[in-house]
Amino acid sequence: MPYARKDLLTWQKGMYYHIYNRGVSKVTIFREETNFLFTIGKIKEYSQAYNISMIAYCLEPNHYHFLVQQDGEEPAGNLPQSVFNSYTKAYNKKYDTSGTLFEGRFRAKVIQTKSHLLHLCRYIHGNPVKDGLVANPADWPYSNYLEWIGERNGKLVDQDFIENQFENAEEYKKFVFEYLKSRQLPDDVKKFLDDLEK
Repeated sequence: MPYARKDLLTWQKGMYYHIYNRGVSKVTIFREETNFLFTIGKIKEYSQAYNISMIAYCLEPNHYHFLVQQDGEEPAGNLPQSVFNSYTKAYNKKYDTSGTLFEGRFRAKVIQTKSHLLHLCRYIHGNPVKDGLVANPADWPYSNYLEWIGERNGKLVDQDFIENQFENAEEYKKFVFEYLKSRQLPDDVKKFLDDLEK
């Protein structure tokens, strides 16, 4: 299933979605730590308001990834729309700029297999390493990888999901590092992940 514009995607209770976007012309959208922290605060606020579980997320200087489960009737697409409407207003005010920060509307895809779901978790958490920002995903504070491996007690994570998929933190670390070391993945998963980078 190709990525869909948010107005063409069917949002359904119980389904998992990958949602992402990047800065227009790949410009930096998070300039400093306060930008990241403001956004994380808004993610917490709106994910609670819309009854959305955050499975995995990562904010990078010029883009973001969310993997969420829609737990109620409110469309999961309301999350990025609300978060980044607030963020864009705050950003423009702070830096005395105007206009949009992003390459149009966010992109979204429903996740339909367990294989894609789990590989997407490690893709998102491994992104800062793949992009050369850090050597270890645990060194990037703007994702929920640290919650996944039990090294930070944050709220933006679904602990039940983690416990249902992995025996312990070490098993998940190994799963992430296998991907980062080799990127040898099943063909369908590799195509799925490669499509995210287009």
